[in-house]
Amino acid sequence: MGVLSATSELPRKCQPRVHNRATFSARNNSSQLRNPSESIGNSVKRVLLTGMSGTGKSTVIEELAARGHRAIDTNNGGLSELVNVPDDEPTGLEPGQDWVWREDRIQTLLSAHDVDVLFLGGCSPNQGKFYAQFDYVVLLTAPIEVIVERLASRTNNPYGKRPEEVARVVQLQQTIEPLLRATAGYEIDTSVPLNQVVAKVLQHVDVSS
Repeated sequence: MGVLSATSELPRKCQPRVHNRATFSARNNSSQLRNPSESIGNSVKRVLLTGMSGTGKSTVIEELAARGHRAIDTNNGGLSELVNVPDDEPTGLEPGQDWVWREDRIQTLLSAHDVDVLFLGGCSPNQGKFYAQFDYVVLLTAPIEVIVERLASRTNNPYGKRPEEVARVVQLQQTIEPLLRATAGYEIDTSVPLNQVVAKVLQHVDVSS
């Protein structure tokens, strides 16, 4: 496996609204996570892989799926949607737009009991509403220079190539990532090779590869 690359990163990464800092912090409290021991038996073990734009969430989800796990990117399959916000509200998208989970569809996924383990990858301003249903929240991170290089060189998404977009990514890493870190149970630097990242995820949630 190679190091997570810019070109393997899929579109639309975590872009929580800056004005939602208090909401994000209050809802995304690690003490509200399910006790993993409750997953013993017939319950599904639910894992959220979250992080900022360019940290490799989609890449890790793809690799988990390739290994036979049920791993879903919440940026795809109609699980997220664009919403209108005030033009002066800082988001990771263009002014006046934000990208959020469709709560009814996310809930449907979390309510299913047809697998032993469910991995969801993504980041959204409203994800805190679902924290009580996750057994594990894993934060994926990378140095800002790695993120900027990934965004600049990827070919499947134009976002992150304009100076103002890069500035926005840097700002969100400084303001939102600390909130994610404070509420995650585990953090992984994705600048290491992909197979190492996936191995760390599986080891943390006690799932075989």
